[in-house]
Amino acid sequence: MGMTNTSVRYGNLSIALHWLMFLLLIGVYSCIELRELYPKGSDLRSALKAWRFTLGLTVFSLVWLRLALRLFQVTPAIDPPVPGWQNILSKLVHLALYAMMVCMPIAGWLILSGEGKPIPFYGINLPALMAEDKALAETIEKIHKTVGNIGYFLIGLHTVAALYHHYFMRDNTLRRILPGK
Repeated sequence: MGMTNTSVRYGNLSIALHWLMFLLLIGVYSCIELRELYPKGSDLRSALKAWRFTLGLTVFSLVWLRLALRLFQVTPAIDPPVPGWQNILSKLVHLALYAMMVCMPIAGWLILSGEGKPIPFYGINLPALMAEDKALAETIEKIHKTVGNIGYFLIGLHTVAALYHHYFMRDNTLRRILPGK
């Protein structure tokens, strides 16, 4: 199997990026949930918060390559073909997931910028995207949290749909993106 997609299967690069992004999103959401176990101001809570930002910005960095691959490579066909409504729903969920992977890290960056806090990214601090404005940062944070909660649903829906297609519809939806042959 090559690096590029074919009409029947995703290429190695698309597969690797898909599963890497999945692991990164697990990392981001794990940092969110685990940080609640530690008291405010504790070193571990601060470390989880920094890792959440770093992993989120990693998602933001890699999503552009995923989008380029999606735009410039063929998408393998589902066999047997799915009904039109499922195809449209799939495209909408994918669009929402990509929008989330682009917008959520930007929102997080804006929140930190507005709060006047450093933006950590693998040991360096990125520049602020806006001047300090705590009120605006708070508004963006409310939206960020809401979209983050919707993200749980989108990721769950994407996963359940893939498993449904694999185990009940018995089509190649999941097999097209699994590593290996």
